[in-house]
Amino acid sequence: MDSIPQALQQLIGAFSRLPGIGRKTATRLAFHILKADRTEAEQLARALMRVKTEIRQCSICFNITESDPCAICRDPNRDRSMICVVEDAQNILLIERTNEYRGLYHVLGGVISPLDGVGPEDLHIKELLERLQGVKEVILALNPSTEGEATAIYLARLIKPMGIKITRLARGVPLGSSLEFVDELTLGKALQSRSEL
Repeated sequence: MDSIPQALQQLIGAFSRLPGIGRKTATRLAFHILKADRTEAEQLARALMRVKTEIRQCSICFNITESDPCAICRDPNRDRSMICVVEDAQNILLIERTNEYRGLYHVLGGVISPLDGVGPEDLHIKELLERLQGVKEVILALNPSTEGEATAIYLARLIKPMGIKITRLARGVPLGSSLEFVDELTLGKALQSRSEL
């Protein structure tokens, strides 16, 4: 490593701390930046700083935004009787790409995880409960992990007494897959969530 200049080592280290980027990819990215003209490197640096200085959380739903409230909360055409609860803002992007949902969102900021020191008070649960006036359905779009399940159960216990319908995303066999490659838990959930044709 001593043969690599310190500045390049630092850039490789910075890239390798990004999720999903291993040492090999980090090195390839760093050498790309090194070979690129100065303008490309400056554009990347400006884009990184702009994200850190201009992006903030929506004061209503905790989505990411440049203007508060976010575009979704401001949109008069959204169905205000539905709120889809997600773990983080990235989940909103995924759901929006489907063009199947026209309601509002609420970003919890994570899930309950005692092992990681995350309790209900660390999430945006209180703010969610304050938004439920006039809401008819809350969709829990949380990851099907142990922590996601625990968070969904916790939220359902708080919301059900309000008379609001609580739903969750369907689970089961992904389109285009073969049953032989599906684990038993997923297959079991698919059987439980079966629907009539």
